[in-house]
Amino acid sequence: MADDRDREGAEIAVAEFHKKIKEAFEVFDHESNNTVDVREIGTIIRSLGCCPSEGELHDLIAEVEEEEPTGYIRFEKFLPVMTEVLLERRYRPIPEDTLHRAFEVLDPAKRGFLSKEELIKYMTEEGEPFSQEEMEEMLSAAIDPESNSIHYKDYITMMVIDEN
Repeated sequence: MADDRDREGAEIAVAEFHKKIKEAFEVFDHESNNTVDVREIGTIIRSLGCCPSEGELHDLIAEVEEEEPTGYIRFEKFLPVMTEVLLERRYRPIPEDTLHRAFEVLDPAKRGFLSKEELIKYMTEEGEPFSQEEMEEMLSAAIDPESNSIHYKDYITMMVIDEN
């Protein structure tokens, strides 16, 4: 009996995921032909609450791309891969307290903020560097125009995805 209930729950979860994936995909299917530009895949995946690294995103795209890359991703190839990602809860967002500790490492004086210059330096010279486009996008969301700095506690609160 419990097995039937588990299977039924899993089927409902899969149906819910299929609906969410289709809705997210359709936003970027400008031609309404069940394809999206490969460059939109990261945005679609992130809109579904997943936060893959650039490397993970690259691997995911390789998995759903045609043998002969066309620059487009077909829905029927994307759906099963993305369903599996959601079922396995892959690429979960980093918890708020972990993000806060990471910012504190960059702010040893514990001021509660980083200057715009510090932020640019860390995001372009350390770890997996941000592209120019990613940097501009982050700055537009993160930097307080009055102080020209990022008050990271406020920024983290704004950025964290509510799991409920």
